Amino acid sequence: MPPRAPLVHIHDHALPDADFSRLWRKVRALGTERLRQTYQTTFWFDLGEPTNIVEQIILELRPRVPLRRGLAGVEWWFSRMRTTDVQVDFHQDRDEKLALRGGPLVHPRFTSLLFMNSVRGGALAVTKALPCEDNPSLAPDTADFDLVAPRPNRFAYFRGDLTHGVLDANNQIPDGKLPGTSRLRVTLVMNWWGQRPTDIPTFNESKVYRSLALPPAGRTR
Repeated sequence: MPPRAPLVHIHDHALPDADFSRLWRKVRALGTERLRQTYQTTFWFDLGEPTNIVEQIILELRPRVPLRRGLAGVEWWFSRMRTTDVQVDFHQDRDEKLALRGGPLVHPRFTSLLFMNSVRGGALAVTKALPCEDNPSLAPDTADFDLVAPRPNRFAYFRGDLTHGVLDANNQIPDGKLPGTSRLRVTLVMNWWGQRPTDIPTFNESKVYRSLALPPAGRTR
């Protein structure tokens, strides 16, 4: 039997070194701003004129995602957590607020991540299997994962309806907090949508992470 096609597509050195360094410097400068709400701090970008450094980077990365038609924009946020205390279960990305209101299940076209740094463990695990509520971290019963190790300036993307999660500092399925501590695992997450998700603000509407904003003269494509 031939090997199955990979679920995740990976591009190393995805950005020019100078652009990646500038982005990483700005992200580090956020410090602890909304660190505990990192997964609830999401933004919508319609791929028009960028208002912040992340939106500039999204436009640079757009050619790496195989979407040419029917793309409304990108929902983006930062994932910042320690691999000794993984803060996210296995899941499928969806229009979260629509689903919580009882609406239909709508997935992005593609999910993508730009890894900002290397850490102990913390691999991204992607699978076609569904999450299971009976398992730690809602991990699927079948551990048939594509794994992606965090590396600076590594860009990965996969189909938006696939299950994915983060492994712990030992690259095992998280099952509680591990002893000790680890550095923050930082990624820029970008979901590419055919329609705007429900009630996701733009960067300017949100009034947070203001240090990422571009000066007026820098708002060019």
